[in-house]
Amino acid sequence: MAEWVQIIIRSLFTIAILFLMTRILGKKQISQLTFFEYITGIVLGDLAGFMSTDINAFFIHGFVAILVWFTVPLTLELLTLKSKWMRDWFEGKGTIFIQEGKILEDNLKKERYTADELLEQLRAKNVFRVADVEFAVLEASGDLSVLLKKENQPVTPAQLGITTVREREPQTVIIDGNLMDEPLATAGLSREWLFTELEKIGVTLENVFIGQVDSFGQLTVDLFDDKLQVPAPAQKPLLLATLKKCEADLALYSLAVDNRGAKRMYERCSEQTNRILKQIEPLLKT
Repeated sequence: MAEWVQIIIRSLFTIAILFLMTRILGKKQISQLTFFEYITGIVLGDLAGFMSTDINAFFIHGFVAILVWFTVPLTLELLTLKSKWMRDWFEGKGTIFIQEGKILEDNLKKERYTADELLEQLRAKNVFRVADVEFAVLEASGDLSVLLKKENQPVTPAQLGITTVREREPQTVIIDGNLMDEPLATAGLSREWLFTELEKIGVTLENVFIGQVDSFGQLTVDLFDDKLQVPAPAQKPLLLATLKKCEADLALYSLAVDNRGAKRMYERCSEQTNRILKQIEPLLKT
């Protein structure tokens, strides 16, 4: 058998082995690496190259070596799930860099971090002033987690006393001009609704690259033809105006009727509509 054929066969078999082992080890192996996972990745890559190209060596020897480097990390991963001590030893622990707004220089030296590297990591988190940081820790994965001081944190609806509704995941109902029935059904919508919405904005299904429906039932699309302008969704402002009109009509009816029972009913409905408007108005204005 020609050497180049042997290399192709060895490479394909090695790729299959590594793919299978990576699937078993899980997504953690390809995310932020710990010390041990970093070493494992390097060795497995080196062994795979050896198995693919060194046709003078026994293929089974490389396979046994890969099997060992697969079994050890898998065993340790299972053990670390049950032992905090082993997790700290093999995966490492976080190192606090900033506490109560003060930089801990000794911890920076321990991790061999310079001031410039700390500032670079903070800028990666959109933090440009050290004085804005309350707490920062270098995770075992090498990522820097940052907690801003209370006065520098973004304002949330809860802090403003605004009641919010649970927002669902947007459903992608069109991809590459093809209609996706399952996401459409998950959103509780039909094909007829989708075609009606497309007709409203004046586009065809075939010209839509990606179409998504948000938790408010609004359709947003990105077209293949970037020169075409798509009108912005106007359902929420229209809904807000409709609710305000209903509230005004109810208040007007309560003044127009003479029957006390009907007057009280209209007043009660007007008050309820007004309360609902106060709760949902911030959502409908966004």
